[in-house]
Amino acid sequence: MMKINVITIDGPSASGKGALALRIANIFGFKILDSGALYRLYAYFFKMNFSPDEIISQINMNIIFNNHKNRLSIIYKEDDIASELRSESIAKLASELSSKKEVRDTLFNIQRNFYDGDILVADGRDMGTVVFKDAKLKIFLTASPEERAKRRYLELQNRGQEVNMPALIADIKKRDFNDSSREISPLIPAEDSITIDSSEMSLDEVFSFTESMIRKEFN
Repeated sequence: MMKINVITIDGPSASGKGALALRIANIFGFKILDSGALYRLYAYFFKMNFSPDEIISQINMNIIFNNHKNRLSIIYKEDDIASELRSESIAKLASELSSKKEVRDTLFNIQRNFYDGDILVADGRDMGTVVFKDAKLKIFLTASPEERAKRRYLELQNRGQEVNMPALIADIKKRDFNDSSREISPLIPAEDSITIDSSEMSLDEVFSFTESMIRKEFN
């Protein structure tokens, strides 16, 4: 299989995929695909009662992704809706919709079209197993449910949202089970991926670990 210039970062919710992908993209100047944002966008428009065709039209025609130094902004009708997409209600709906074959099939081409030959870093649940099976470098980033709940708690608290830690841990465990046991694109490491457990690692340590692999694969 001919390998393409893609780095995939898969893993469960709140494992740090997005932060690592942003760090890699910014340090190396690579393009970025946050596939989770696409599923949350689908859920966002689904909640507004758009049809599947209308949702795809909205994403293709009216959404602009801007990669800033520390975050990815998502512009819709001149407003940055990234924070809205990170709400627990949208995240839960996106998780439910992502188990549907028609939704995954619909978003597959959009995700695949992010790659244009230049080096792309793509994070999600099935980037290395389905969307970019032919990626040069595949990473599976994980952490314990308790550590991921703590990270999610701090993220939501910083946005002024009320959070219950036991409920958050239970929700993450439930989402893990649903993501890993679904029939369509279950959350599993690709056979040729490198697994990193970040439970006791900082973002700097995770990046340092991946940096040497990136430089080796992409000179």
